Amino acid sequence: MLKKCMGDPSFIILTENIEIGDSLSYEEILVQILDRQVHKLRTKEVASVKVLWRN
Repeated sequence: MLKKCMGDPSFIILTENIEIGDSLSYEEILVQILDRQVHKLRTKEVASVKVLWRN
């Protein structure tokens, strides 16, 4: 079941601070690795990393 999304102004990203190159791409810089987890499936393990980016 879907629920109504209530907008949160703190999640708005200002576009003035992002420098866009000629190829319409931008570079994100790693600030900190916040968390690491390994999810175990039946036959394999999948690593998951939560990262804080600057842009």
